Amino acid sequence: MLGAPGSQPGSSGLPADARRQQPSVAECVAELERCYPPSWAQSWDAVGLAVGDPNMPVQHVLFAVDPVVEVVREAVEQGAQLLVTHHPLFLRGVHGVAETSAGGRVVATAIRGGVALFTAHTNADVACPGVSDALADALGLTAVEPLDGPPERPEKPAGPPARPGEPGELGEEPPPGPARSGNGGLGRVGELPRAEPLHVFCARVAAALPATAGGVRATGDPDRPVRRIAVCGGSGGELIGAAARAGADALVTADGRHHHVLDAVAAHDVALVDVAHWASEWPWLHIASARLRVGLAARGRTVNTTVSALVTDPWRWHAASPWPTGPDPDRAAGQGYGQGQGQVDDRDQGRDQR
Repeated sequence: MLGAPGSQPGSSGLPADARRQQPSVAECVAELERCYPPSWAQSWDAVGLAVGDPNMPVQHVLFAVDPVVEVVREAVEQGAQLLVTHHPLFLRGVHGVAETSAGGRVVATAIRGGVALFTAHTNADVACPGVSDALADALGLTAVEPLDGPPERPEKPAGPPARPGEPGELGEEPPPGPARSGNGGLGRVGELPRAEPLHVFCARVAAALPATAGGVRATGDPDRPVRRIAVCGGSGGELIGAAARAGADALVTADGRHHHVLDAVAAHDVALVDVAHWASEWPWLHIASARLRVGLAARGRTVNTTVSALVTDPWRWHAASPWPTGPDPDRAAGQGYGQGQGQVDDRDQGRDQR
């Protein structure tokens, strides 16, 4: 067991017969890349094995959205030898990994703990089943199909890592470009069992996803009926046009930006339902972990998997607006404002929930 007296980080502590059934990091990577081929990733992306010895045996794999140091520590505490994350650790070249940087602390903690790090990012976004399939399933959608099919695009050229000034470390992503051929493209669209008011649907979304301080927000009339729903895990607001063409009543995605949302709702009769980026991608972790277990089992290998219980959404609390229907002149002048009404922090939200 990891951390047991006399053992080395990453060793299983199991009998020899059991160890022979364990896959190596390389075998886990091969199975994950069979499910999420690196060629499906966007040209700016950084996917695959980032840290670790390919020959190390693996008994336990932890899945998480973000490669932050708290999650790496969780992997070490669980005795995991492999951490699979959706977001990459680095998206541009670095000159060092000293522990003075967030990325350096992740690398050092992983190496000291005997934890390898693997990422499936935009290649998992467009896979079938992928990130948006998992989100659609969590919301109870049926008859799910691709929202915007993958146009042809030249293969990602081989070459050095991205240059400084391009999208960077820990989440600096450009908007998604066109998906590659051979996959389901970005986003999915499906049907609810029956039409329901938008506010009821938003409550459904909030109940289906792990709790975050930001919760769920939406545009449009809360009483309008919705049934055909488009989804895109992560930042997918640019798909509102595709959602409208697909006849969707609403699009569930993350990272809505003020001017983009204003333009989008003016141009399309589609409600935007905005959730936390982390929460929209969290359901995929269960699909990915199951696919790894099943794929390895077919090759006579056994591995345990868990999904991280840590909420890594960076927004930790919010203060609810005191004027839900429009500015109150008295409050705008400072009267009665700032009394802490509606404040919520991560203790109330249950930061370790799911």
